[in-house]
Amino acid sequence: MDTALRDAYIRLHERYFPGTELPITFEVGGATVGVEKAPAPKGWRCFVCDLVKIRKGASLIFDEDSIGCRGGRFYLGYDAERFPDFRYFLSSGKPGVIEGERYKQTPEIVDALDRGTARIPTKVKYIVFKRWDHLTDADNPDAVVFFARPEVLSGLFTLANFDQSDPNGVICPFGAGCSSVFYYPWLEQQKEEPKAVLGMFDPSARPCVPPDVLTMAFPTKKFERVIGFMEESFLVTDTWAKVTKKIARSNALHAP
Repeated sequence: MDTALRDAYIRLHERYFPGTELPITFEVGGATVGVEKAPAPKGWRCFVCDLVKIRKGASLIFDEDSIGCRGGRFYLGYDAERFPDFRYFLSSGKPGVIEGERYKQTPEIVDALDRGTARIPTKVKYIVFKRWDHLTDADNPDAVVFFARPEVLSGLFTLANFDQSDPNGVICPFGAGCSSVFYYPWLEQQKEEPKAVLGMFDPSARPCVPPDVLTMAFPTKKFERVIGFMEESFLVTDTWAKVTKKIARSNALHAP
């Protein structure tokens, strides 16, 4: 990571999204020197809950031993296949075997969904998570992930569409919370014209994030372009100045 670019965005963030938290980043196979390994969870644990530490400034290395959720192990690439009876788990359940989450109407819909789900190659690789301000010259993140409320999201959404005629600069695919902050952003980073990913609509992951907060994840190649045009965008207008006043009110309302 070009640390000059890192610092430039920190200044822009405080100017246009004042008082809000910086994004976090992840890198598959990233540099691990000086970074603590995430401990193995004791029993089931939603991976999104572990990201709270990253948002607060910790830098952590994850591997397959660090993930305590079967969905997280799949979406982070450590399990290539779904667990037995997943088709029932995501839908209406199977009496006496597994309780269903009822996120899909039928097991057959789950089967069709899974057939179109790509597998990603992270097996035996570390995944390094850092907050943006902790990036170093040795880092080359795959994606940049914001946890934000609606006013900030409106700015990020509009930035994601600023330099293109296609109105679909942001996608919002169905999936677990971890899919919206890792799986889909990683897949987009592999494309020539990647899209940002709006997420954290998974009811199972909602206990791990504050009220009113969603995520917007930018593949790094897209986010670097965004940094380059922020100061020629709507962010310099009176319209956005009014929004920043709402951001300040939101910050005050949700202060610890």
